[in-house]
Amino acid sequence: MPNLYDNTNLQPPRAGLLLLQVLILAVFCLFAVRLWYLQIHRGEVFARKARENQMRQESIFSPRGLIRDRYGDLLAVNEPAYALGLVREDCEDIDATLRQVAEWTGASFEEYKALYTKNQKRVKTFEPLIIVPDLTFDQVALIDANRLRWPGLAIQIRPRRQYRHGELLAHVLGYVAEASEEEMERRPELALGDYVGRQGIELVFEDRMRGAKGRVQFEVDVNGRRLKERVLKHPRAGHEISLSIDLGLQELAMDWLAEEAGGVVVMDADTGQLWALATAPSYNSNDFSSGLTSEQWAKLRDDPLHPMQNRVIQSVYPPGSVFKHVVAGAGLHYGLLDPKEVVNCTGQTKLGSHVFRCWRKGGHGNVNLERALVESCDVYFYKQGKKLTVDRMSEFAFACGFGQETGIDLPHEKAGIIPTRDWKRKRFGEGWQGGDNLNMAIGQGYTLVTPLQVARFFAAAMNGGKLLKPSLLKDEKPVVQGQVPLDPGQLALLYRALVNTVEGDRGTCRRLRTKDVVVGGKTGTAQVVRLTDKLKELKDDDIPYRFRDHAWMAATAEKDGRRYAIVAMIEHGLHGSSGAGPVVKAMIDYIFFGKVTPKPEAQKAKSRAARLLSVNATGGSRAH
Repeated sequence: MPNLYDNTNLQPPRAGLLLLQVLILAVFCLFAVRLWYLQIHRGEVFARKARENQMRQESIFSPRGLIRDRYGDLLAVNEPAYALGLVREDCEDIDATLRQVAEWTGASFEEYKALYTKNQKRVKTFEPLIIVPDLTFDQVALIDANRLRWPGLAIQIRPRRQYRHGELLAHVLGYVAEASEEEMERRPELALGDYVGRQGIELVFEDRMRGAKGRVQFEVDVNGRRLKERVLKHPRAGHEISLSIDLGLQELAMDWLAEEAGGVVVMDADTGQLWALATAPSYNSNDFSSGLTSEQWAKLRDDPLHPMQNRVIQSVYPPGSVFKHVVAGAGLHYGLLDPKEVVNCTGQTKLGSHVFRCWRKGGHGNVNLERALVESCDVYFYKQGKKLTVDRMSEFAFACGFGQETGIDLPHEKAGIIPTRDWKRKRFGEGWQGGDNLNMAIGQGYTLVTPLQVARFFAAAMNGGKLLKPSLLKDEKPVVQGQVPLDPGQLALLYRALVNTVEGDRGTCRRLRTKDVVVGGKTGTAQVVRLTDKLKELKDDDIPYRFRDHAWMAATAEKDGRRYAIVAMIEHGLHGSSGAGPVVKAMIDYIFFGKVTPKPEAQKAKSRAARLLSVNATGGSRAH
């Protein structure tokens, strides 16, 4: 059978073979170019993305220790808060992202840009740089819904300090705020966005309450989503603190201070524990936890009534007649005062050509030491001041804890002033005068004390002369810092005078009488400025607020082995008995009988009107 095909003449076309070779070469070149593109041209980008699909680490925030009152009621807690961070490695366009965040939050791009520029060196590129420290729930929902469109944004959950009672304990608890650059440099354990104590207990016990952060390791994909995680180190919560403060008593004290400027101290005479430490006006600690705006801070800072000042330990005042017990003690200690010696008070005494007057125009007649204390006779103490002079009065006052800090666990305590000859010479460039002795003997002149110092001294009058450290911690043992230099008989004489000031028919503290409670007291009216004859003729309510005297009431109270020193100081309260006495009486009724006596609304309104008049006319009351 013949061959149908002749294979010898079937040769592949040269053009086709060449085309095939070109196609193979083109495919090879394509792969080579792609390989160059992936490995060289875009190699760094994809290498970074590959690294991102690895393990990362992040801090776990630790909650601050809780704060409770003496009965376990919570005062400071932690609640979850949301912050917005920016992970630079995941963010393709920093400026565009910041502009979008500004649009979501209603803030300015420039503000976020400045924050980013300032802090970018403090945070690693794969860690969140906090842009918005406190997001609302609506903002969290909005950002979370758009996160895939804006890679690099990370919502962080962290504990935020919450103060259950706002202004009630602001000066005791203080507040927390974001750590400053100086604080972060000084303490390496702090990082950007950490909160630290700035005032009060929060500051003093910062190390005890802050706790320690934990660490978590997690794997992420190229979009920054977590795939799996493992806790490397669990966070340790801060230690809990129980205060000696009675929340109910503190609340009552603040109610009586409403619309006033002043302070209240209630101190256990045997342990030094403080059951109440109230000062007004106050501020809300929560404003600092959530982030204070510059406008809010300016308003607080420039308030003429200084709401951030703790008047119990930071304001110093002339003690007025409250100081007469110190002067009496000095006379007894140095043997220059005979308790039985009688002084005739005619309502005034002279020193040279100057007349020093007693608060009672007609005088007290013949008085001895106890009656002079009970009826607060100025003339009696003018004459004792002449004998004692500043040297002995100041030495004894220092021994009683005045002119020095009490050591309370709160920052920025003032020591007050107990004047001496050298002090006046250095301060005013002039020597001590005879009239200075007389003014000092009745608690006027240059002498300045804090309400807490007065409370500690009156507690010593009850406990045998022990000067105790004022304590804010329930579990702290009593700390004796000194001893009033009087023997038991002399202390008993001063204490008996305190009780008779309440129980006696002529005592100035009769309004403190309380059934079944042994109450002692001493009023004090501290002159702020020397009144002109025209102002002296005015009724109390007609005297301008800023010229009114400060009102003191220092009291002791005991029943069934429980003993307390109670001090109230009302700025421009006019008279100790009427201005501060009702406050102390309310404290006594609550402590021993659980009776809550609120401040009358009419009295609150009266106080408010006086303060507003003062602020409008002069820019605020005169606080030392």
